[in-house]
Amino acid sequence: MGRYVIRRLLQMIPVFIGATLLLFLMVNVMGDPIAGLCGDRQCDPTTAAQLQKEFGLDKPVWQQYLTYMGNVFTGDFGTAFNGQPVTELMAAAYPVTLRLTIVAILFEIIVGVTLGVISGLKRGRVVDNSVLVATLVVIAIPTFVTGYVLQYLLGVRWSVISPTVSSAAPFGELILPGLVLASVSLAYVTRLTRTSIAENSRADYIRTAEAKGLPRRRVIVRHLLRNSLISVVTFIGTDIGALMGGAIVTERIFNIHGVGYQIYQGILRQNTQTVVGFATILVLVFLVANLVVDLLYSVLDPRIRYA
Repeated sequence: MGRYVIRRLLQMIPVFIGATLLLFLMVNVMGDPIAGLCGDRQCDPTTAAQLQKEFGLDKPVWQQYLTYMGNVFTGDFGTAFNGQPVTELMAAAYPVTLRLTIVAILFEIIVGVTLGVISGLKRGRVVDNSVLVATLVVIAIPTFVTGYVLQYLLGVRWSVISPTVSSAAPFGELILPGLVLASVSLAYVTRLTRTSIAENSRADYIRTAEAKGLPRRRVIVRHLLRNSLISVVTFIGTDIGALMGGAIVTERIFNIHGVGYQIYQGILRQNTQTVVGFATILVLVFLVANLVVDLLYSVLDPRIRYA
């Protein structure tokens, strides 16, 4: 196990460098950041040259990347065009999005897995067909439609909740945004769990456990569910980074100033330092989540061993 972890950590280094390089190159070709900084008015050549020198944009792209990566390893993610360090923006945005992601993941695990298990055990019955139709409808409806409809019904028309989230963004106010953010992933988790349960319920080891006279609950929890959750855990692990980086629509609907909001503002203003800085942290989140998922495999299925 120790060797496997060390080998995976070493493999993460070139992946991190390659991913950040691609991000840096793509962000730098999306537009002229100086033009975005000047707004509707075009900067005069003297001011543009001064700003390029101030932010290091007058250097070749490869040199900008090396400078950026050197600063990253010292904890410096650059400065936004408004003069505020990107680390300060991260300190304000990431805790909010992390709480939103936790709520969304809990919905996926509790609701998605539960519905998937029930549907898989009742395969071919009314419950199973109803769950399949409901999840298909959720997948087909865009997230912004779901968000605006629930916001209007629960927040405006019925006044059950506040239609927007306050700046503190406590967990209580993030329940509805978390459900909206997790809606599509929840549907996929349900269908994935349902398929795994339905397939493994006909496996030989399940028939053997039932033939031994083990209680039905123990067969489901200790044998069927553990083996069926491997693919589900893989999906949820990779979905953590996707939820944190893909919360732009949800955060815009509910006025949440999190990672999605800051990335959107950075793209809108062509602020490369902000976009690359936030994307760099998301790359690390993806890598760490994948490592944790791989280590959980041996917990769910003792037959899996790491050389």
